[in-house]
Amino acid sequence: MLARRIIPCLDVAEGRVVKGVQFIDLRDAGDPAELGERYSKEEADELVFLDITATSDNRKTMAHVVERVAERVSIPFTVGGGLRSVEDMRMMLQAGADKVTINTAAVADPTLIRRGADAFGSQCIVVAIDAKREGNSWKVYVKGGRERTEVDAVEWSRQAEEQGAGEILLTSMDRDGTKAGYDLELLRTISSGLGIPLIASGGAGSPAGVVEALTLGQADAILAASIFHYEEISIRELKEFLHSHGIVVRL
Repeated sequence: MLARRIIPCLDVAEGRVVKGVQFIDLRDAGDPAELGERYSKEEADELVFLDITATSDNRKTMAHVVERVAERVSIPFTVGGGLRSVEDMRMMLQAGADKVTINTAAVADPTLIRRGADAFGSQCIVVAIDAKREGNSWKVYVKGGRERTEVDAVEWSRQAEEQGAGEILLTSMDRDGTKAGYDLELLRTISSGLGIPLIASGGAGSPAGVVEALTLGQADAILAASIFHYEEISIRELKEFLHSHGIVVRL
């Protein structure tokens, strides 16, 4: 069995790590390079860096900030936010990223996923899906959660895989920052139709909730921010808890 991954997330705005609730009410959480180095030393399995205002501000991802983080981490490093082309992806990989994640641009042009996979390999391409519940289904939101689309999140996840995505990073907008636990129904519904890894995001609040996401939600990895940034639990403590509950992790 493959080890489950624990992935801290750096949501970056104006060069600082921030964290909000349901994508709003952002508050400062620290310097991205310092946090990245901390998580690397704590033996997180990977690190995700999201420039959360690049798309809404219609600008490129901050390559200089990415370079600062890359210099201080020794774990796989994924970067997203404002990537609109294969050339944008190349710039981030050259700045030190191991993978790139795309959302808004991929929804607008799904062939971008295939072009990125052809250029760099599927293992480099993570498609991020920001999903919000509407009755018994979920709609995809873009532009940092600011704009609703008519795209069904379940159908889109399968289309993204068909286009060559190597992983799906699935965020429940309803649970984001609430610490109320991951949306298990959303995770199960999407993971059951995928043949690629699913990273669960949105709602991390307790070790027990992480166990549920990895077992009942059938996620392959979990993304979390607040509980790590504000030192409510360490990476090591969480991994030891998971291990004690029979979940395979890298210790």
